[in-house]
Amino acid sequence: MNVSNMVLVVDDMPQSLGSLCSELESHGYTTLVAQDGESALQRLDLVSPDAILMDALMPGLSGFETCRRLKQDPAQSHIPVIFMTGLSETDHIVEGFACGGVDYVVKPVRVPEVLARLRTHVRNARAMRLAREAADVAGLGVLVLDAHGRIAWRSPQAAAWMEEGQGQDDPSAWVEWANGAVSDPPREVGRLRDGHWLRVQPLGPVNLGERMLLLRRDAAAAPPPGAGRVGMAALTPRETEVLSWVSKGKTNKDIGDILGMSPRTVNKHLEHVFEKLGVETRAAAAALASRELA
Repeated sequence: MNVSNMVLVVDDMPQSLGSLCSELESHGYTTLVAQDGESALQRLDLVSPDAILMDALMPGLSGFETCRRLKQDPAQSHIPVIFMTGLSETDHIVEGFACGGVDYVVKPVRVPEVLARLRTHVRNARAMRLAREAADVAGLGVLVLDAHGRIAWRSPQAAAWMEEGQGQDDPSAWVEWANGAVSDPPREVGRLRDGHWLRVQPLGPVNLGERMLLLRRDAAAAPPPGAGRVGMAALTPRETEVLSWVSKGKTNKDIGDILGMSPRTVNKHLEHVFEKLGVETRAAAAALASRELA
């Protein structure tokens, strides 16, 4: 269920927030209250609020840990979390942002301040959600990095291209890849199975510290400057071994069984071989190997 103008208030002493909830409701919000982190996560299985006001320190699951858990769920990660805390020490403020919070207010909360912050974050989150839905419908490859350089969201097309161009064995590599792409725009960052190059271009900031990237397939299928055939000497020992078995007519599955690796890993090695040798097909690589490895 998706409820408009809903705010989830998470506090182990909700009675102290009665006036805040009343003010929120008088300004058009529907309030839902949870007394601890576990209860909050259970409520999020049923509703998707526009924002969450979260007490930082609670018995059991703290507000920080609750925020970390909900940010790991793609269905809930877009919800802005504003921490309510009596703590104003820098390390607590930093922890609040590090775990995924977008803002914080110091207790005792001042209602006008809370309302102003809610309006801003709800508006930004809603605009971002609409943009993401539009990207999904249009089949665009869109990637969003948070303020810490982590992947906050990616469209289905971006996920498919990233897995094809970079592999999915190590998700942390996606973060390194994406941050590298931001530092040197625009450029080719990988090659797809059909021979086209995957290009990335930053689109600029979209929220507090967040950056959006656009991924697209280069229709020209032209390699970047400096790419092309560099010869057998550039191959790693493992790539040479894989190519040797290709020249003998073995399939990726056969090679994986022989060398003790998955067919996907074999395919990744072959992609690097094709790029280094400047060839497009398995047959061309095998022919070149037959001549040079004979």
